[in-house]
Amino acid sequence: MASQPSDQHAHPKSDIEIAQAASMRPIMDVAKDKLGIEATDLEPYGHYKAKLSLDYIDSLENHPDGKLILVTAVTPTPAGEGKTTTTVGLGDALNRIGKKAMMCLREPSLGPCFGMKGGAAGGGYAQVVPMEDINLHFTGDFHAIGAANNLLAALIDNHVYWRQNDETGLDNRRITWRRALDMNDRSLRQITTSLGGVANGAPREAGFDITVASEVMAILCLAKDLKDLERRLGNVIIGFTRDRKPVLAREINAQGAMTALLKDAMKPNLVQTLEGNPAFVHGGPFANIAHGCNTLIATKTALKLADYVVTEAGFGADLGAEKFFDIKCRKGGLKPDAAVLVATIRALKMHGGVAKDDLKTENLDALEKGCVNLERHIRNLKRFGVKVVVGINRFSADTPAEMELVRKKCASLGVTAVESDHWAEGGAGAEELARQVVEAAESGESDFKPLYGDNTSLWNKIQTIATDLYGASEIIADKKVRGQIRDLEADYGHFPVCIAKTQYSFSTDPDYKGAPTGHVVPVREVRLSAGAEFLVVICGDIMTMPGLPRVPSANAIHVDDKGRVAGLF
Repeated sequence: MASQPSDQHAHPKSDIEIAQAASMRPIMDVAKDKLGIEATDLEPYGHYKAKLSLDYIDSLENHPDGKLILVTAVTPTPAGEGKTTTTVGLGDALNRIGKKAMMCLREPSLGPCFGMKGGAAGGGYAQVVPMEDINLHFTGDFHAIGAANNLLAALIDNHVYWRQNDETGLDNRRITWRRALDMNDRSLRQITTSLGGVANGAPREAGFDITVASEVMAILCLAKDLKDLERRLGNVIIGFTRDRKPVLAREINAQGAMTALLKDAMKPNLVQTLEGNPAFVHGGPFANIAHGCNTLIATKTALKLADYVVTEAGFGADLGAEKFFDIKCRKGGLKPDAAVLVATIRALKMHGGVAKDDLKTENLDALEKGCVNLERHIRNLKRFGVKVVVGINRFSADTPAEMELVRKKCASLGVTAVESDHWAEGGAGAEELARQVVEAAESGESDFKPLYGDNTSLWNKIQTIATDLYGASEIIADKKVRGQIRDLEADYGHFPVCIAKTQYSFSTDPDYKGAPTGHVVPVREVRLSAGAEFLVVICGDIMTMPGLPRVPSANAIHVDDKGRVAGLF
């Protein structure tokens, strides 16, 4: 439990200060008291982290499911709008009002931790702990995913080196599998491998993606069990023959060893909030360049253990929520009961044209103008048949007049908006939001349906997302990309699509704020993820290996005189 100051807004403590001052309970006690899980069904990683055994998960099959709540957000500022913070605060609040609730979050990537955005364990008095462990190495899942990804890359190059590709027909010029590293490193986007002579293999162009964009990450997050994991890994396309026929990972017998590296990573990680409530933190694909949801196995397990499960999907609802609905729910048979749309006054003012340095000044005209972004996200969420509640995540500079304007705007759209101050007050600051969410989830009004059907063509799936959700007039692609999409239709046309684009706009231009209409979405590249079973559609200038900013967060992170991590946020 964390002791709360009288006014976090007036005298704010940093996230890491709050987290390090918290008195955590042994995770075995949290599991037993809150979820009824015995110590024999857990694999401890120290005192405050544990993995849940797959055998125990199998034993829950006949338990009834709880209610599923998605937390998403308006189009964010670069600092984020508090989806994780709201997810944790709402979960704590549900427990405070007498509901058995748990949270399902994604694991943070080292890229943003050392880059610009910082960690992803929540903030203020709505955090999961131990914060430093979760944000850094945690239980090693990301390392395992990177190792499995790069094992496959090594096996591919070895396959070519020993001329075994004479049997599979794999063309060294058409190898598509990329290596992965959980770090922002622009210099690795495009590389040349095997330089230095014949003994080092056949030189070719290659590249790295950040681990959270790897297909191995997506597969882990969508696999139902170890057998399904191995099947999907075997279906990964590693490249093509001269005749442009796909060559699969199972053709070089890679899937068994990859599964061996991932067998422990498949087990959900159990931690606790500052208020001692249970949370799964498992899997971590980005939502701008991947499908942006925690693992399916963690979410489905939580639904067997709790009456209310609160989960989040990355960035704005145009990215994370769309992929949660159209990919994760479709693949996992999930039916969400309500959605919380996190809005912040500062983000809406930004969409109304206010510069970053002026966001702390009251500006009702800009706020009114920026509410078009909120309105479109509400409309989009309603298209999926899910009941929506708006959670206004309070920041210290927000004024009563600004809060009232947003509440009235939401009321005019038929949606309840609730101010929530869980950052400063923990679960107590989100109790009204929790009550509204319970009312929405229990109303029976949600009737979930994906945006498009399985049988819709791949091109029309992309077009539907762009025109119906993004407000675009059309999608465009060059002849080569159109041909690729057309060729994939026969065998993979039933797959959902995963759009990769900027998170800062409905368009592919990060500076195009508000709710733009009539813009064109350029499809630059498509990548078939046959193991994850979706088509990645890369739009605009988005990169699958980010770079560091001019002043990275890493510059402030260090270990203090007491041996504790400092500067992490």
